[in-house]
Amino acid sequence: MPERNGYGQFCPVSMAAEVFCSRWTPLILRELLAGTSRFNDLRRGVPRMSPALLSKRLKDLEKAGIITVARGKVGAVEYSLTPAGRDLKDVVVGLGLWGSRWVESQLSLRNLDPTLLMWDMRRRLVPEPLPPRRCTIQFQYPELASTKQNYWLVVDGGVVDLCYSDPGFEVDLLVRSPLRTMTAVWMGVARLRQELDTGAIEVDGDPALAGAIQQWLGLSPFAREQAKAAA
Repeated sequence: MPERNGYGQFCPVSMAAEVFCSRWTPLILRELLAGTSRFNDLRRGVPRMSPALLSKRLKDLEKAGIITVARGKVGAVEYSLTPAGRDLKDVVVGLGLWGSRWVESQLSLRNLDPTLLMWDMRRRLVPEPLPPRRCTIQFQYPELASTKQNYWLVVDGGVVDLCYSDPGFEVDLLVRSPLRTMTAVWMGVARLRQELDTGAIEVDGDPALAGAIQQWLGLSPFAREQAKAAA
């Protein structure tokens, strides 16, 4: 990357590391590989990264030939991966699988972030088990500050939106849980059915939605590996 002096080695590992290993870059690539294409949505996926640094990293990735930038007539900007960028998918997935297998899961659970959790849940939710009508599912984390307790997933026509304030629709299902518990389920460290049976996770509302929660609540793509490690 331009900010680095480089490793000064001809080895392909060192040359690739100069592109891939700058702070935040693997996470930006994770978001792009997941289908995110706009700046504000990228910020949701890396909420602790400053906008200025995100902008710089995107420029670096463009210069390195990893992404292209399309600028619309009305000022809209969209980022997309080049063939070289798409070719990094196995690297990013492999890094995640390694982390799931070898990094202590309890360390990950110290880094709780409701906004990032809900953003990930939004894009992994499976709409097919839900009724064809609009469904509003509220998630509540009672132990958090009032401004961070409530989130709403609105599913309509197969499209899933995440709302940080009450969208004004009737809530079809309320899911109440400690943030740590829901994060553990999402990561595959804990089992959803077990947390429901013990009452750690409570659901209230449409019985059909509640009964199908294991089908529509998509988990982390690395949850299966975490479940293996937990076992």
